[in-house]
Amino acid sequence: MLVSKGSWVNFHCSLHSGIIQLWDYQMCAYLEKFEEHDGPVRGICFHNQQPIFVSGGDDYKIKVWNYKQRRCLFTLLGHLDYIRSTYFHHKYPWILSASDDQTIRIWNWQSRNCICILTGHNHYVMCAQFHPTDDLVVSASLDQTVRVWDISGLRKKNTAPTTSPIDDHHRHPGSADLFGQADAVVRHVLEGHDRGVNWAYFHPTLPLIVSGADDRLVKLWRMNEAKAWEVDTCRGHYNNVSCVLFHPRQEYILSNSEDKSIRVWDMTRRTCLQTFRRDQDRFWVLAAHPTLNLFAAGHDSGMMIFKLERERPAYAVHGNLIYYVKERFMRRLDLTTSKDHAVIQLRGGSRPNVYSMSYNPAENAILLTTRTTNTDNSSYELYLIPTETNSSQPDTPDCKKSSGLTAIWVARNRFAVLDRNQSLVIKNLKNEVSKKIQVPNCDEIFFAGTGMLLLREPESLTLFDVQQKRVLAEVKVSKVRYVVWANDMSHVALLAKRSITLCNRKLQILATLQEITHVKSGAWDDSGVFIYTTSNHIKYALTSGDNGIIRTLDIPIYITKVKNHQVFCLDREVKARVLNIDPTEYRFKLALINRNYDEVLMMVRNSKLVGQAIIAYLQRKGYPEVALHFVKDEKTRFGLALECGNIEIALEAAKALDDRICWDKLGDMALLQGNHQVVEMCYQRTKNFAKLTFLYTITGNSDKLGKMLRIAGIRKDVSSHYCTALLLGDVTERVRLLKNGGQISLAYWTAVNHGLTEEAEQLRELMDEEQLQNLKAVPEAKLLTPPPPLFLLDANWPLLTVTRSVFEGPQLKNKPTLAGGTGLITDEIDVDPTGGWGDDDLQLDEDNQAEKIMDEDAAAGEGGGWDIDDDIELPPDVEVHASDAGNEGFFVAPTKGVPVPQQWTNSSKLPVDHVYAGSFESAARLLNDQIGIVNIEPFRQLFLSAYTRSRATYTALPILPSLHLYPMRNWKEQKTTAPAVGMTIADLIQRLQILNLVYYARLRLLPTQNGCYQLTTMGKFGEALDKFRSLLLNIPLLVVDNKPDITKAQELITLCREYILGLQMELFRKDLPKEKIEDQKRSCELAAYFTHCSLDAVHLILTLRTAMNLTFKLKNYKSASSFARRLLELGPKADMAQQTRKLLQVCEKNPVDEHAMEYDEHNPFLVCAKSYKPIYRGKPEIKCPFCGASYMPQFSGVLCTVCTVAEVGKDTMGLRISPLQFR
Repeated sequence: MLVSKGSWVNFHCSLHSGIIQLWDYQMCAYLEKFEEHDGPVRGICFHNQQPIFVSGGDDYKIKVWNYKQRRCLFTLLGHLDYIRSTYFHHKYPWILSASDDQTIRIWNWQSRNCICILTGHNHYVMCAQFHPTDDLVVSASLDQTVRVWDISGLRKKNTAPTTSPIDDHHRHPGSADLFGQADAVVRHVLEGHDRGVNWAYFHPTLPLIVSGADDRLVKLWRMNEAKAWEVDTCRGHYNNVSCVLFHPRQEYILSNSEDKSIRVWDMTRRTCLQTFRRDQDRFWVLAAHPTLNLFAAGHDSGMMIFKLERERPAYAVHGNLIYYVKERFMRRLDLTTSKDHAVIQLRGGSRPNVYSMSYNPAENAILLTTRTTNTDNSSYELYLIPTETNSSQPDTPDCKKSSGLTAIWVARNRFAVLDRNQSLVIKNLKNEVSKKIQVPNCDEIFFAGTGMLLLREPESLTLFDVQQKRVLAEVKVSKVRYVVWANDMSHVALLAKRSITLCNRKLQILATLQEITHVKSGAWDDSGVFIYTTSNHIKYALTSGDNGIIRTLDIPIYITKVKNHQVFCLDREVKARVLNIDPTEYRFKLALINRNYDEVLMMVRNSKLVGQAIIAYLQRKGYPEVALHFVKDEKTRFGLALECGNIEIALEAAKALDDRICWDKLGDMALLQGNHQVVEMCYQRTKNFAKLTFLYTITGNSDKLGKMLRIAGIRKDVSSHYCTALLLGDVTERVRLLKNGGQISLAYWTAVNHGLTEEAEQLRELMDEEQLQNLKAVPEAKLLTPPPPLFLLDANWPLLTVTRSVFEGPQLKNKPTLAGGTGLITDEIDVDPTGGWGDDDLQLDEDNQAEKIMDEDAAAGEGGGWDIDDDIELPPDVEVHASDAGNEGFFVAPTKGVPVPQQWTNSSKLPVDHVYAGSFESAARLLNDQIGIVNIEPFRQLFLSAYTRSRATYTALPILPSLHLYPMRNWKEQKTTAPAVGMTIADLIQRLQILNLVYYARLRLLPTQNGCYQLTTMGKFGEALDKFRSLLLNIPLLVVDNKPDITKAQELITLCREYILGLQMELFRKDLPKEKIEDQKRSCELAAYFTHCSLDAVHLILTLRTAMNLTFKLKNYKSASSFARRLLELGPKADMAQQTRKLLQVCEKNPVDEHAMEYDEHNPFLVCAKSYKPIYRGKPEIKCPFCGASYMPQFSGVLCTVCTVAEVGKDTMGLRISPLQFR
């Protein structure tokens, strides 16, 4: 049974094992189990108000449970056989139970008594239910009847009377007896089933009953006060019907059966609308949610929750306008004015089940897709929205309707339709087909920008260019249901049932999120954060993978737009809502990720970011100093301060906590930082006298070491006392300690060797002669004492200067600093009576000698100091002139200006300007960002040549070194400078065609070298390859100032790429062996590929002639004849044309290829520059970002073989050779 209880949305399922399980179906979480029944549990029901439920089982027991207390409250006994169903009354404290003992019982669960027994069935009673409003009960039995019982007498008997029996008899003369009536009587007996009836159910509002039986029929009955009769029969199940019920809000009947199916019937037409089947499990029971469009069905292996119809509204967003369908109207919501009105009325009689919507703002047109259970019947409608609309009486414009699964706009006057045959059909505004594309395995399409579509396959999503009919990108994501693009189309969210995948424009995965509940909807806000909803939360997701909860929801919503702190959405009833959210948390995280520290600091000061989640996030991301701003708990604050090395805040927290462990940790951290003043305080608080002694020794503080000697004596710590005396070189104290410790011999020997005559004589008297003979003074004995400190270390140990974090500055403002001066922090020793040096903590002797030591220290610190009197009285007429205060009259040298090459690098993003400035490293970085250059070595000579011509040298005076002059290309401008470039696009074109005899004749010169074209014509392929590649590498070092020259440079790159690729294939072909037939086939294939390179006509004739001859020798006459025809179309010389025609005549006699080649001239293709294999249109490919050479996807990341400098597949900005490209 389904129920919504407070913050829980639960269902119970009763099992054949006797266990009752409580589930939260929204979270798919198993909450609790109840085990007291001794056999299978067949009936269960929630109370509509109390936190209780009732169950009945095969142990003949009815149990009432409290699911909050998780226990059984009581058990009702009375039935003599299995209990089939149990139900609560909607109003009275009654329980209705049906049993195999052929009786129906009504129980008062407050008094825990059986108040009525309904008898009359002569077989098992399979179910019994109360009417939703009337005093009626319906029951179904295996005796092939359905009975309707009147229990109004029971109600009157068990409720307080408000009128006399005579008055009630006059008001209802046909229903009551003046002298009383039975508690329950049979009003109707419904006979019509041929076998046992398993279920009967009342309609919630109409006088109807539906029943299901073992005769495989579902029957509909109508009744009134006098009689009941059969209305109609629904046929379709081919096994026993287990359960039937009415839809709570629509005219549907639901039934399930042992034929492993659930069927939905139209109550008016009595036809089956939908059928759901399971392969292995029979269905037994159905339940409907009281308020939501949810149903539960129990089967052999468990329980399933399902919906009958889609609740997600169809909507489209354009700017601040939201178009959506509600009932029979297309409505428009203006977010700026909050006006919501109907635009048009949709055609069609019944309520539309609009699946999706696509809006065209250019033509003000809308596409509505309607889907049915049978996808073959899905269709779309094209509406043109009128410019002027009447919201009170909207027009019903004509629409163009056709079949199709999905329809989406791809251009201003074109839209794409996915039809049932998995074909992509492009149509115009007249709904006429203009293009048809086969897209196998595609079951859904999504919008991806102008001319682009996302094609969904079972396990992937593909970005498809409709115009070029090729795949641009692909991502492996399964079962994507919705696609949400950012406003600038830079990011996309792919929504599956319980997961979200965030990608960039090229479908590269940025983050993947998993949810335990259904993902409902989402939208991108202006800052690039994805806001989405689940069944019960509004959440956010950043492209870095960080996510969190913004707020909880009472009901599911569907986000249409996010604007600042407002979420515009539609609910299940298609009502427009506006929800306020707090974006502080995700904006804070976004600012941290983007390193926008100014915004972070502003949010730290002004926002109320609290909670362990944000603190843990900051720690995880390496920002403990930021987390300090949000922490109030001193223990957490102490840990964060230690993590970021902030001794001052850690000291404050340690004082507040006053815990030994905290002082130990603080002491260790302070020691690492060389802050021995804090170390001293920590050792004092923990009474670690051994470490204090060592600290005073290494800092050279002899006075404090003397105090430690005296305190060790008070503490009667002989070992520490002796060690301290040893460090101080106090022989007298050592002798005294040895004497008091009973070490007379050792004390005497120490006194004798160190010249303490008086003490030695006193000790001599305590010793016998034998001991004295063994202890003789050592003449060369010396007093060994530690060297005296050169100076007292008052300040902390010096450390490297470290830049303080931007977040630590605001924390330390107005914070007290550590006291300077000598050693200890004054407040901690001399003032605080409860500190580490107090007599209560030390537990010293009764004379309070340690306190006297402190008093001595305090008195020693009270000196006169500097006699500075701040109260000096000065005449009021004394003035200080500003010139006297600020003008000292010294010479200020002029600052050095910025060198001209540095100006070039500062003001330009063109790589050539950085080369001319001598900044080769920054030029290499720019080339990497712009065209993916990773191998800079081929540019070495070009860089050096360009740098040498960037400046001129002249001599000003004989005694001065040479000076440099920098030629400028923009010398007329005053603001910025740029170097003069010694090479133009015309120079490169001239190098391409250097053997232009007309050009040289005009200049009366003789050509001194061969150009790229001439070398290719002469067959010197190696030299021509080097010339083309050198020409290609010179193109990024150009500077042009107009768009035509930019276009020429791009065309020059394309030309060089085609020639380099073709020449490389030809050289590779010439090196192949020719003995085997496979080698000969490969040679022919390479020659064929060469003919598809974009070459000059002269060279194309030569390539076609080579391919023709090779294929003819291989007896591939069909291919040879094709090459011959192409050759003749180019108009070769007469002798070559004559020979070609003869060969063509021979080939046409037998136009067959004897050997199959990997070559299809009718299917457009590109040649992979690595493997020299064809990449046919529509197949995935990647390109070199510099030269544009094509490669198969497996070669991503390799060095391009054409240009030899760029990384294949790298994401770059593109070639930049003009300042116009940066505007």
